[in-house]
Amino acid sequence: MSNKTLINSPHPPRSPADRLLFLLKTQGPQGAQALASILGVTKEAARQHLLRLAEAGLVVATSEIHGVGRPVQVWELTEAAQKRFPDTHAELATGMIESVRALFGPDGLEALIARREQESRERYQACLRGAVNLRQKVARLAKQRAGEGYMAEWRPEGAAFVLLENHCPICAAAVACSGFCRSELQLFRELLGPEATVERTDHLLDGARRCAYRITPQRAT
Repeated sequence: MSNKTLINSPHPPRSPADRLLFLLKTQGPQGAQALASILGVTKEAARQHLLRLAEAGLVVATSEIHGVGRPVQVWELTEAAQKRFPDTHAELATGMIESVRALFGPDGLEALIARREQESRERYQACLRGAVNLRQKVARLAKQRAGEGYMAEWRPEGAAFVLLENHCPICAAAVACSGFCRSELQLFRELLGPEATVERTDHLLDGARRCAYRITPQRAT
């Protein structure tokens, strides 16, 4: 890994401690040496920051064995640290979903999902307007999603693009109603049009640490 991992991440945090939390959130569990390389500091400096975060209950270390030699200490976020990232009022969201379900039944819940999808469609269509190719569309979509709290970033991967969402601000709502996730995937496919296929390769609700989408250009026929 290198500093390039942060290029497409809008507004990365500035303090070393916050940057460490951000990196562990976006990159997953890491050793002190890998984190030091990304931050551009010594391994000892990174380790001192990690120890302070551990004292605050925000990170925890586990030992992993890689081949021959001493175990490697790998750091990851605790549940308390996860709560530092935006959750868009989880309790309120789940409570409203259950109320809609109870008052209006499945049809009412589907109407709620459709309404949210339409609002998102209009917002994303506006941000994609004027994009001249698929690369620009993916970049703009990632920027929009990042602004909504998804900690989104993107990167090219061969002829395709990968859209990564390292956080889900509506996770509690999505757990309560999977229709929100289904709606988002359908919306991405619609927005990027027939020039691309969109598949979800990682899904937070399936146990992955983030959601990921592979966007593959379609050859002109």
